[in-house]
Amino acid sequence: MAEEQPSGVERVRADAASRGLEIEIVERPAAGSLAEAAALLGIEPADIVKSLVLKRSDDTFVFALVPGGRKISWPKLRTLLGVNKLQLPDAALALAATGYERGTITPLGSTTAWPVVADVSIAGRRVSMGAGAHGYSAFVDAGRLIAALEATVADISEPE
Repeated sequence: MAEEQPSGVERVRADAASRGLEIEIVERPAAGSLAEAAALLGIEPADIVKSLVLKRSDDTFVFALVPGGRKISWPKLRTLLGVNKLQLPDAALALAATGYERGTITPLGSTTAWPVVADVSIAGRRVSMGAGAHGYSAFVDAGRLIAALEATVADISEPE
């Protein structure tokens, strides 16, 4: 009998299925760094995509998908979104906005379907991302993910 997975993982699976998006969810040990996480998953650090939830000044949110080894370019993202202020909310606000704890956040299965902006550098790759619960990663074709989420693709990052 299969082990029951946390509810966040089930939300991710259900949302992906409703979008016709194929994902593979794997259990993984905790990692202390991006390099360690990539090694545990057998992939390059750039193939790990961080799902960041960002708060706009009007109290709405947006997801930014940024590959490992890169960080958000705040000026680029503010210009793209036409806002003069964006911030990373605290952990409690991020949980309230998405239904996921930090480190597990993904647009898939979020309690609110906020808009998604994906960094142009993830397109064309098979990537790993949060799967709604600690100790799990979701593997997905980034191009299909972008299409399923109707994400905006733009240059929104810079090297860390």
